[in-house]
Amino acid sequence: MMSLVAVVFVLAYASIALEHPLKINKSAVALIAAGVMWTLYSFASPLGVHGVIEQLTEKLAETAAIVFFLIGAMTIVEVTDSHGGFEVITSRIKATKLSSLLWIIGFIAFFLSSILDNMTTTIVMVALMKRILKDHKQRLFFAGIIVIAANAGGAWTPIGDVTTTMLWIGGQITTGNIMQGLIIPSLVNMIIPVALASFFLKGNVVPPDQVTNGNSTTSQFEKNLMFFMGVGSLIFVPIFKAVTHLPPYLGILLSLGVLWLVGNILHRNKPEEEREHLRLTQALRRIDMASAVFFIGILLAVATLSANGMLPALAKWLDSMIGNQSIIVIIIGLVSAVVDNIPLVAASMGMYPLAQFPTDSFIWEFMAYCAGTGGSILIIGSAAGVAAMGLEKIEFFWYARRIGPLALLGYFAGIVCYIVQYNMFH
Repeated sequence: MMSLVAVVFVLAYASIALEHPLKINKSAVALIAAGVMWTLYSFASPLGVHGVIEQLTEKLAETAAIVFFLIGAMTIVEVTDSHGGFEVITSRIKATKLSSLLWIIGFIAFFLSSILDNMTTTIVMVALMKRILKDHKQRLFFAGIIVIAANAGGAWTPIGDVTTTMLWIGGQITTGNIMQGLIIPSLVNMIIPVALASFFLKGNVVPPDQVTNGNSTTSQFEKNLMFFMGVGSLIFVPIFKAVTHLPPYLGILLSLGVLWLVGNILHRNKPEEEREHLRLTQALRRIDMASAVFFIGILLAVATLSANGMLPALAKWLDSMIGNQSIIVIIIGLVSAVVDNIPLVAASMGMYPLAQFPTDSFIWEFMAYCAGTGGSILIIGSAAGVAAMGLEKIEFFWYARRIGPLALLGYFAGIVCYIVQYNMFH
């Protein structure tokens, strides 16, 4: 029965990858996979139905935390965009060549991701690209580079990536050491793909046709206020988490409430027809709920593999077959391009006790890098990739063919950089 669970996951994964040829929505497949996998697991589990329900409730809480965060971040981005807030940045980006723009976007995504997190950064940057580039095919390529840059930027700070945050909260890494140890490998991970892509990327930047929002944000004050409120809301979340130790989704919901209130106060004297499309309720209608539903399905499906012990068993099998921790961590990073990196890192944390591998050991820093950046190799290997996939309708195989090889080169370049750096200073 357990092997049947794995078969269902593989079939579902293949269907998601082949979404466009099959013309079957990936969200539907992910939801079916989650339902079928948990049902099969409940029949075979020695814990019985009640034990499985407890596990499912726990995994649902983890999934809901990510989905609430995603919905909150997407809504904040939509509200900022509807007020013309992103013009504050787009008006300052003067690049005329696509290659120059690629470097600018790569560095912005990299450093923004280290302050926010990779998924939020991707949502913000993809929204920005819609304001800068008219051609959809060009935006697809830029979205792929944004995923690489955001994942690289998220790997070197405790708040930039969920897996790094897990290691930080678990006591495996400390803030100063992870930032010092991974900033250069992470930069290399981003720079190599951007350098290669910019070499082949020819042409000039063609901005989209000007879109007017009726009688909306004519005031520069409103644009500036809503931009800084929107970005400030997103930056507030990691600060809120660091101070209160409460989950990030609570911070994003609090931020959303404040932004909603400010919007109401800002437009309360405007005529109804002018403020209708600026309301947060309109932004909620515009966000891509299909992406949120896909998140629910795929995260619950992967959670089954964690709950039934398959992922921890895989980690132990790797340990017995390979033995070399560096190679194991590199493989974990590559596997995270196929399977969500969160349960992989959670399984690894349980496999290597702190008593044997103390805080800031080589294995923990190296795992933060590999698990954080390996997901860039495939579009569904990271939260940033899944968010971009939903926002710009990126095809699985298009990404695997055009962006995957660049991400793979960056991944291994960063690995070489980290190992050389570690051997020099230890």
